Amino acid sequence: MISKTIGVAVIGTGRAGLVHARNFRTSVPRAHLAAIVEPDDRSREAARKELEIETVYRDYLQALEDPHVDAVVVVTPTHVHHEITVAAARAGRHILCEKPMAMTTTECEAMIDAAEREKVILQIGFMRRFDSGYLAARRALEEGVIGDLVQIKCLTHGPSVPQRWMYDIKVSNGPLAEVSSHDIDTMRWFTGSEFAEVHCVAGNYRCREIRDEFPDFYDTVLMTARFVNDTQGLVDGAVSVSYGYDVRTEILGTAGNLLIGNLGHDGVAICTTEGNLIRKINPSWRNLFSEAYLGEDRGFVSSILEGTPPAVGGRDGLEAVRVVNAGNRSITSGAPERVQQR
Repeated sequence: MISKTIGVAVIGTGRAGLVHARNFRTSVPRAHLAAIVEPDDRSREAARKELEIETVYRDYLQALEDPHVDAVVVVTPTHVHHEITVAAARAGRHILCEKPMAMTTTECEAMIDAAEREKVILQIGFMRRFDSGYLAARRALEEGVIGDLVQIKCLTHGPSVPQRWMYDIKVSNGPLAEVSSHDIDTMRWFTGSEFAEVHCVAGNYRCREIRDEFPDFYDTVLMTARFVNDTQGLVDGAVSVSYGYDVRTEILGTAGNLLIGNLGHDGVAICTTEGNLIRKINPSWRNLFSEAYLGEDRGFVSSILEGTPPAVGGRDGLEAVRVVNAGNRSITSGAPERVQQR
């Protein structure tokens, strides 16, 4: 067991990067925010002021040379995850890589191999595995509360307009990766099985202004799935929905049903004499999953200090990418696609 305090560099100061940076700045025992990395001058300066940190870098390679950095959190566009993670592993730094892990399974394998070769932790940012509601639901499944699992349906609708790089499927893998990979991982985690076959339909209904430049982009997707153990699955994903952040999971068993999540922000419902039901809608993933992100960051540091495998490892990230790639092939082909088994 390591007794030192872990110095963490957060690479990328976008929305998710700042969530991690704030956690390590104030709320993760036995760790501290050692540096931030951001190539954009304006974003880097804004983050430096907010976080009250002096050690800032434009290039992640500078952070990897800093002796005060023991670990990195990679929160960058997907297409550079592989490059940064492999470099960090070679530098002996532990890695928490945000989802989606990478663009291809080949890149994922290289990331896993580098981490194993250098004996560093590689954790993937599927924070729902640290959420109290999802953990409670999984315990109920394991205890047989609803009998044997038959079908799982996951829905994630995000209100945000995609960043420009996300419109290019070649560097983002699309909303199946950026939004629905959380659902894909949840389904693997709950079923205890791998995807065998997927069939996807998708379209661009709300981001019409970019259709000519990015004709392959889709803002809405449905993916049906069959698992190796014959469980059925359905993923419902969308971006730019504007009405709020909407995450729900329904699990059908042979003896009951499990529901996780609702649209409500604070659990308060107002019923009026006019027959109206009024509820506040949850505005952002940063509100809904703030404790899960903190649990994920704390779990990462615990794995480093205690020398234990992370709760969500490289293989979990790889299998989600495998499903995303099959789903995108299905969107293009219009037919079901087999998910290659390792």
